[in-house]
Amino acid sequence: MNSQTRQELSGRMMGLSEATALIRGGGYYSIAGDELLLRELPRGHWIGGTIPYFMGQDGGVTTRDQLYVAQVPVSGGVPLMRFYDQISLERVCADAPENGFSIIVIPAFSAVHSLFARNAPGYEDMYLKPLIGWISGIHLDDLGRASPLAVNGETLEFEPDRALVMHVPLPADKYAHIDIINLFTPGDGDSIRFPAKGFSVGECRINGEPANFARYVTTNAIDTRLPLVADYSGAMINVSIKAVDLGKGVVDFYAPVFDDVEYRFAAPVPDYVSAFQQALRARDGGQAGPVGFSCNCVLNYLYSELEGKRVPSLLGPMTYGEVAYQLLNQTLVYLTIEG
Repeated sequence: MNSQTRQELSGRMMGLSEATALIRGGGYYSIAGDELLLRELPRGHWIGGTIPYFMGQDGGVTTRDQLYVAQVPVSGGVPLMRFYDQISLERVCADAPENGFSIIVIPAFSAVHSLFARNAPGYEDMYLKPLIGWISGIHLDDLGRASPLAVNGETLEFEPDRALVMHVPLPADKYAHIDIINLFTPGDGDSIRFPAKGFSVGECRINGEPANFARYVTTNAIDTRLPLVADYSGAMINVSIKAVDLGKGVVDFYAPVFDDVEYRFAAPVPDYVSAFQQALRARDGGQAGPVGFSCNCVLNYLYSELEGKRVPSLLGPMTYGEVAYQLLNQTLVYLTIEG
């Protein structure tokens, strides 16, 4: 598959009039954009979320004036869109088609965001039915003044407190495959363990010795743009640092740490764009099936200074968190249709 084909299948940036015409022409879509722009779209078969950061066909861009629109591959029946609250969220994979995939949008900072991050690995049918998606967000200038939203295009409901899922069936001769590209690997620094799972920690064990994690990070001048990395059953998973409060002795994360896992801070990645393109070539040699969905992390966008830089192989929103079954940070996730 050449890069141009991959771009088309991954979706692209476009204006309001073009997106409106696509929706009115039929088909199913995943759409990301600023809230005001999303509110201008007509009813149709689309799942949406708020974000102003993107990797578009012309490079990384921050915009409130364009939408990222990707057509959802539909060939095995009518997709179903459904909201999930704190009670029903555990059904997200159990409700999925036996053969197909599900796209989820979860508003950042919501109760369902926290609940999913902590508990998703234990949900019924998790890892048996493909689940992919993202955490919607807002422009960083709008923190405290706006809420991240999930949007049901069929009803035009804008929801800050519930997750929205599009369940998509596939025919028997096709199957969905979810993969990730994580450029971060554990560095050669200290071994770190935590006494309990959670989004915030105080105490930890460094190389087996008790310590305060905020004091450790500060004293050792740790670059907190680098995530903690650990082996989660064969996959390298990142946990990104949100804030360090030395006064309170607490470190906050964008995803939970767990108590039965050994972490290390990641080794630096000097050139994100080159490393990403090399990782993609090494993964599939250009032979993967059509891309049905992809997204990356806003922390990668900011820390690696991707605005204006082109990473054309896989496009999509730059999000407040990525979902490939469970919540991820600083990781590109994507779905291909095989068969």
